[in-house]
Amino acid sequence: MVDTDSADRRNNTTNESDMRYEQLTIDQRSLYEQLCCKYVLEQGFKSVKKNKGAPGIDKESIETFESRLDTELSKLSSELKSWTYKPMPVRRVEIPKPGKNAGVRLLGVPCTRDRVVQATLKILLEPILDPTFSDHSYGFRPGRSQRQAVEYIQKIVQSGKEFVVDTDLSKFFDRVNHDRLINRLRKDISDNRILRIIGIILRSGVLIDGHVEVTLEGTVQGSPLSPLLSNVVLDELDKELENRGLEFCRFADDCQIFVKSQKSAERVMVSICKFIENKLMLVVNREKSKVAHSRDVKFLGMTIIEGRIVISGKSMNRAMEKIKELTPRGTHQKLEKAIEEINKWYVGWSSYHSMTQYPAQFKKLEAHIRRRLRSRLVSQQKRRRYLFNKLVKRGASKKLAAEVYSNKGRWALSILTAAHRAYTNNWFNDQMGLKIRSSEEHSHWLSLDQYVKVT
Repeated sequence: MVDTDSADRRNNTTNESDMRYEQLTIDQRSLYEQLCCKYVLEQGFKSVKKNKGAPGIDKESIETFESRLDTELSKLSSELKSWTYKPMPVRRVEIPKPGKNAGVRLLGVPCTRDRVVQATLKILLEPILDPTFSDHSYGFRPGRSQRQAVEYIQKIVQSGKEFVVDTDLSKFFDRVNHDRLINRLRKDISDNRILRIIGIILRSGVLIDGHVEVTLEGTVQGSPLSPLLSNVVLDELDKELENRGLEFCRFADDCQIFVKSQKSAERVMVSICKFIENKLMLVVNREKSKVAHSRDVKFLGMTIIEGRIVISGKSMNRAMEKIKELTPRGTHQKLEKAIEEINKWYVGWSSYHSMTQYPAQFKKLEAHIRRRLRSRLVSQQKRRRYLFNKLVKRGASKKLAAEVYSNKGRWALSILTAAHRAYTNNWFNDQMGLKIRSSEEHSHWLSLDQYVKVT
């Protein structure tokens, strides 16, 4: 069932796609000729340059490639026309997943020239494929965002469907079946040469510890084309859920289905897992997949509690850990430098999570940051007498400052009234430049005195 808001978003998305590609006359019969065109390849390079990225196995940077752009694009065009183009294996990169002991995420870094080809393919194929995707899909699509996805699940929960079937796909990008993917693409792409070049890219291999491993399945997570291909694969799941009349929201491989009761959720979990594993030939992570109330499930770092959008408990805990990492004990780093690094992280983190309706969550984090910094300032005074004098000098009364003569450690001392008088919130904010977001005004925010407990 598609609501009017979804239809409006679809129309807006289509218009944006039309405007974006209006310079590229796309004829399905000549898609491959478009790919071979230097002008179109140049649009692909511009996309690669905009997104930045590290070099692949050839160690050639985007800047180096650009320094001889005309020659490189001519060479790519010639190789594509003569079918001598051969993508190089991607460079394997491991990045830690957020959270303690969460493992690593395997990424692949293609060479710059290969990224240009993939980005060009994306430019050509996206306006053809994207309109066929479900309205319930929000990940890696023009005109769509995480915030829209979270607001959509908020509407579903507010309608009374509060129980969630939260499915987790195990190593999704590594397990995509190439034959099924090409067959799905064939339904909308009539130029078999485009399908052939995609197949060549999918099988280009990966360099691990100096050895090239052939990729018989999977798409490279981190390549320009991978997000579009992942949506092609999972659109089959979307269509199945739509045919069953289920309310759901998907962002990339993160999919949640909403029903009215625990029993219904458990029944849907069993049947959908069978569909995913038997039909899509993917693997469901049974340990991470679950059936739960919406307040106990996170989606894109957020959760819905009593119909309101809230930063999830896990995201809040990770933020606390990040603050601890940025304010270590026993450091000789200057306070100004520490605040600069905190601001760099916090501005980005809070901008994304500003979709919460509870600014008090930001207030809690900001208070924790200031306490960590006060604790550092306290510890810099090696004797209690020095600390007493410092606090008095900065405006605390002698009576209040005298509380430092105790067995309390620096963490306990950092919350004393004297420490707050000496190093006020305004001092951190106005003089030291510590960024504050909780004092901002947003139409969807509740008052600062309203707080919600998250698990």
